[in-house]
Amino acid sequence: MQVLAGPRQVGKSTLAHQIKDSIAFPSHYASSDGSALSDARWIEQQWEIGRVKAKEESIPEGALLILDEIQKIPNWSNTVKNLWDEDVANKLNLKVLLLGSATLLIQTGLGESLAGRFEVIPVPHWSFEECRDAFDWSLEQYVYFGGYPGAARLVDDEDRWSQFIIDSIIEASISCDIKLMTRIHKPALLRRVFELGCHFTGHIFSYQKMLGQLQEPGNPSTLAHYLELLSAAGLVGGLQKYFPDPFHQRASSPKLQVFNTALHTAQSHLSFKDIQHDKDAWRNLIEATIGAHLINASLGNKLEVFYWKEENYEVDFVIRKRKKIVTVAISPFKKGVRPGGVEIFSEMYQPGLNLIVGEGGIPLDEFLLTPVTAWVDDTFDDAKKLA
Repeated sequence: MQVLAGPRQVGKSTLAHQIKDSIAFPSHYASSDGSALSDARWIEQQWEIGRVKAKEESIPEGALLILDEIQKIPNWSNTVKNLWDEDVANKLNLKVLLLGSATLLIQTGLGESLAGRFEVIPVPHWSFEECRDAFDWSLEQYVYFGGYPGAARLVDDEDRWSQFIIDSIIEASISCDIKLMTRIHKPALLRRVFELGCHFTGHIFSYQKMLGQLQEPGNPSTLAHYLELLSAAGLVGGLQKYFPDPFHQRASSPKLQVFNTALHTAQSHLSFKDIQHDKDAWRNLIEATIGAHLINASLGNKLEVFYWKEENYEVDFVIRKRKKIVTVAISPFKKGVRPGGVEIFSEMYQPGLNLIVGEGGIPLDEFLLTPVTAWVDDTFDDAKKLA
């Protein structure tokens, strides 16, 4: 059993249909969206259709069952577990592909009931290479519009584009996906945490400072929980400060980071043309683009992404894969940051590679087109040549 898990509007359903169309054996696709049934009976009905197709004697490959938006069915994992175990016991060759928008909910259901029965395949936000190849986008378009494929046709009309992002992605993710994960006691606070994370992407905030910005009663643990939920929905998260030991990392103030720059720019007053003439705003958007690129590349592997800061010395991003460490500094430096942060970090932690992206370093397009794992895996020598 395989699970395609990822945020809204990144092409999971399209990918599933492409798989369905590419195989030579029978398949059945069903989505819980719009279904008259919203309980285990829907899963059982669709599963039975898959079983009928898998029992056709003339087709030894069996059949493929695709269930989309599975997380919307209450207690879905127990039902899937029972049906899957019945097929295994009866030696029925029914392959199953599950799709879900809310990663945390998918993982919770899998962990509770389906241990040892599944493989999760993360479907992250689109990369620059994908948007360039699919839509012929320039680097500047990708930095601003962020790469939601469903919104790509609207970029020539920025008002329609931003409204699509707000209505079809932001509102749907917060109002539907996150509320499916858990009960939200303070929905207004959740929304304000999201807005704060988008507006201040790239900024380091203590939870107490966040409470001050929000001007709303709450506590740090609530903010941390809401930020985790927003991260699980593929919207905005908080990077931890790099420390060798996990305890200090968890206690650090988070660096806010959007998973897709469209979440920031769709709510901004600066147009695509205007923001390129605002040096500081464009530099901040480039940092958000690089951060999103690193986070999305880290899904499904051992890659970890952090930041580092001491006093006014800062390293924009720190990548770690097992014991290998790489720093990523963006040139020019952001306002208020003193040069020399990479040198101080290097004295303390001895990274294997220090990268500069931008002026005097690796061009941004080249960095975004290079697999992140190339900087930290066994092709280290090739990565150094690029650096």
